[in-house]
Amino acid sequence: MDLQIRGKTALVTGSTAGIGLAIAKTLAQEGVEVILNGRNKGRVDALAQQLTAELPGTRFRGIAADFSQVDEINALLAELPQVDILINNVGIFEPKEFSQIPDEDWFKFFEVNVMSGVRLSRHYFPNMLANGWGRIIFVSSESALQIPTEMIHYGTTKTAQLAISRGLAELTTGTEVTVNTVLPGPTLSEGVGDFIGSMAASRKVSVEEMEKDFFKHARPTSIIKRFATTQEIANLVAYLSSPLASATNGAAVRVDGGVTKTIA
Repeated sequence: MDLQIRGKTALVTGSTAGIGLAIAKTLAQEGVEVILNGRNKGRVDALAQQLTAELPGTRFRGIAADFSQVDEINALLAELPQVDILINNVGIFEPKEFSQIPDEDWFKFFEVNVMSGVRLSRHYFPNMLANGWGRIIFVSSESALQIPTEMIHYGTTKTAQLAISRGLAELTTGTEVTVNTVLPGPTLSEGVGDFIGSMAASRKVSVEEMEKDFFKHARPTSIIKRFATTQEIANLVAYLSSPLASATNGAAVRVDGGVTKTIA
């Protein structure tokens, strides 16, 4: 399917691995010039060269920025003043007992997970309106709706993304700019794969058995009873980035394998 986004420019934050990388590759294969992002300039530049070589006809370049540092964000915006598609994917998480989460952690999580999208959207959104077309997508989580007790601070930031996305969408009335949020569920990223692998090794069971146990006890509401792939998340994000999804605006779209049980 032609998503009709050839020639567009997209910034995908946190795109050197996992969901972000899958999104970047998928958009590039649709003819989008993709700006990769990570904290390490050497890694980002090397990945851009590698992907351009591996995927003929694609265009990648890299811009390093640590989204906990305002000066680095400002430098990114100066280097990349305009994009057609903004994917606010960068995020951090850490399981921690609520009583043990200090103020510093709360501020750090809000700074990276929430303010990164706020700062980038604040810059690019007016340009999209002026240009008559644009896409902003926040990669949130099913944790936005089902706050995980083991990392309440993370879930809170993911809920905040829903509010920002919906509020921005209200400002696009009558335009060809859309703002949406994607809510992935348990996804087999590199980090999750390593975690499940180490758990399987410690219990002396296979990875397949460990995955079944995870969905039996940790995520029993899952309908698909498996981890989603990063490509499955990327497929939805790419669609929402396209003119084909022009009637989807202000939405929180789930790709969570049915983990979230609420209907609305």
